[in-house]
Formats: sequence, structure tokens, C-alpha cells
Amino acid sequence: MTGGTVDSLAEHTTALFQLLRFSSPSLPIGGFAWSQGLEAAIERSWLRNEEDLHAWLRAGLEQNFARQELPLLLRMLNAEGQDEIADWNGRSLAMRETAELRLEDVQTGRALMRLSLSLGMDVAGTWSPQEDIGYLAAFALVCRHHGIAFAPAATGFIWSWLDNQVAAAIKLMPLGQTAGQLLIEQLAPAIPDIIARASQVDDEDIGISLPGQVMASMLHEIQYSRMFRS
Repeated sequence: MTGGTVDSLAEHTTALFQLLRFSSPSLPIGGFAWSQGLEAAIERSWLRNEEDLHAWLRAGLEQNFARQELPLLLRMLNAEGQDEIADWNGRSLAMRETAELRLEDVQTGRALMRLSLSLGMDVAGTWSPQEDIGYLAAFALVCRHHGIAFAPAATGFIWSWLDNQVAAAIKLMPLGQTAGQLLIEQLAPAIPDIIARASQVDDEDIGISLPGQVMASMLHEIQYSRMFRS
């Protein structure tokens, strides 16, 4: 094995390790504390079984991720500088359609920046504490720091969201751990196509509304008894 090949393998392995690390739902940024409207949807019996949950998650992947989140991530990864990232971050935050969704985005984004700063990552110091940063932009900055390309970054971003949603559903409805993994297994084949479609979205076409999730999130803000944050 040549020195160049060894160096390339080491670089790839390091980037993969960091991607797995920062995509982990157990990362101490508080992502596990939010359900993104899922709790209200289950409380109101919009989602009664595994089939309903599958449809809910699939819609999020094929609509929100393919047409909004991942195209935004791609532009932040490819941005030429901090100002351009800040512009896309502002656009991303403007697309959070409820107070709850925006609060989650900003709090997890700030937490990820604080964690990055404590780990000595210089990218965290480029963002003013007075400026709101969403989780998507913070995740993009971490990926840029570690040289992680769009396709693996998008895969990690999807994984973090999907695993959190399934974990929330296990706590909220009759859904066992194995059933949750089977649900992820069923959704996994669609992910490469979702990432491919996201890479083809034009700037002016970025953004979509999911009325069901928006309504669920608003209802969750006033839900009397709840397990997840609002």
C-alpha cells in the first residue's frame, strides 16, 4: 500500500468518524428533547399505527428534506465565505413556520456551536453569539471544518433527524424498538434518490410547507400535557 493511499484512507476514515460523531442523536445539543410536532399528531390520533408513522416520515423526507433542508445544506457547504453562509442561514430560519420549530432550530444550533468551540474548532469562533444560527448552518460549518462532502453530510443529517423521530415515536405510541428499526429499514432505500433530487433544486425553488407538521407544531405549543419541549 503506497503512502498516498494510506494517507487518503486515513483522511477518509477521520472524516467518516467525525460525521458519525456529529450526526449522533446522543450529541449533547438537546435534539432528543423535541418532537417537531410528532407528539401532537399522535396525541390527536392523526397517527395511529406504524403505517401512519411511515407515511408521515416519508413525506418529511421526500418533501421537506428533498426540496428544502438538503438544498440549503448544499449551498452552505459550497458557500464562498461567512457572509454567504449567513445569508442562507437567515433564509433557513425564515422557513421555520412556527415558534416551536424556530426555537428548536436556534437552540440546537447554538448548542452545536458551543460544543464545537469547547472542542477547539476554529469554525465556531467565526459566528457572533449575538446572531441566531440554526442547526442546519451549524451542522454545515462542522462538516466544512472536517472536509465532509455533500452526499455523506446529507446522509448524516437525515440519519440524525430520522433516528430522533423514531425514538420519539417509540416513547409516544405502541411501537417497539425492533418495529422502529424495521421502519428505518423501509425508509432507507429512498434516501439516495432524495439526496440526488435535492442536489438538482434551483435557488428559487428552495422551500416548501408541510401543513400537517405546521398544524401539529402549533397545537403542540398549547398542548396541556406533553413529554417533549415546546
